[in-house]
Amino acid sequence: MKQELTSIVEEFQGKNILVIGDMVADIYVDGRISRISREAPVLVLQQAGEKVVAGGAANVVNNVATLGGNVFAVGLLGLDSAAKGLKDALEANGAHTDGLFCDEKRPTISKTRIIAGGRATVSQQIVRIDKESDKPMQKAHESQIMQYLKGLLPEMDGVVLSDYGSGTITDALQQQLIAYCRAHDIPSMVDSRYDIHRFKGIGYVKQNDAELSAAVGRELDDDESIFAAGQELMAELQADGVLVTRGEKGMVLLEKDGAIHDIPVSDRSEVFDVSGAGDTCVATVILALAAGIEPAKAAELSNIASGIAVRKLGTATVSSDELRRALR
Repeated sequence: MKQELTSIVEEFQGKNILVIGDMVADIYVDGRISRISREAPVLVLQQAGEKVVAGGAANVVNNVATLGGNVFAVGLLGLDSAAKGLKDALEANGAHTDGLFCDEKRPTISKTRIIAGGRATVSQQIVRIDKESDKPMQKAHESQIMQYLKGLLPEMDGVVLSDYGSGTITDALQQQLIAYCRAHDIPSMVDSRYDIHRFKGIGYVKQNDAELSAAVGRELDDDESIFAAGQELMAELQADGVLVTRGEKGMVLLEKDGAIHDIPVSDRSEVFDVSGAGDTCVATVILALAAGIEPAKAAELSNIASGIAVRKLGTATVSSDELRRALR
């Protein structure tokens, strides 16, 4: 079984994957505590470092890249240092960033975490500052992205729509992508945090159990209620399958032919951080589907990849070598 999954990792190397969505710059500012301010009862920090990590849809991009895919990032950035840091982080892993267009009137979506620590104290996050525009995307930028997609889509083996609720995937872009993927039999997958009902006609849907509960408007207390809710959402969206991640209970894949694949957690060793594990899951599934792998095997492999991600601190990526080692 493990040998079979290892061969899938080889098969999806170099597949062309498009990831469109809300590209987020996760910024970490490290500060050393120097004293208490005389202006207010707050800490004064001496900045010791700053790094930009790919978050949101950009983390899906990075995971596709580190797993061995040839990935094309599509989205909207501002004209600011966060945009440069994010593009640098993606390009460092070999991702194509020509599809990240600039809107000078809006900031790059960013989440800046201020981390305070010192020689005798444990470093910890003391505040997070979020920055994004709440205005709809301008028609000119939407047209620019649509034109770019028109040229790119014929080369793609798989498409991911990564929707974190910030408005990058407009109705027109969504319709263009889903219609093209259906017409040309290209695997597609959506991961939408707040509004999954928009994505009718998509190939595969990824939701965690809390998102699925919100989508169907009721508590999901046991396996049967999860299965029923997944099938209900699949029917509503006319999708090929719904993949539900369930934390320590693993994941379940429901397919339109009625098949239910309940996949237990692959490794029960210590979980450090679940942030970004869903992005690793999506990246692995779309690469496997792009290689023509059956969905149940794709989900099984993604379960193992996610198990690697949760043992890392922060928003993490998983490499193809790490996945191969875990399978060995």
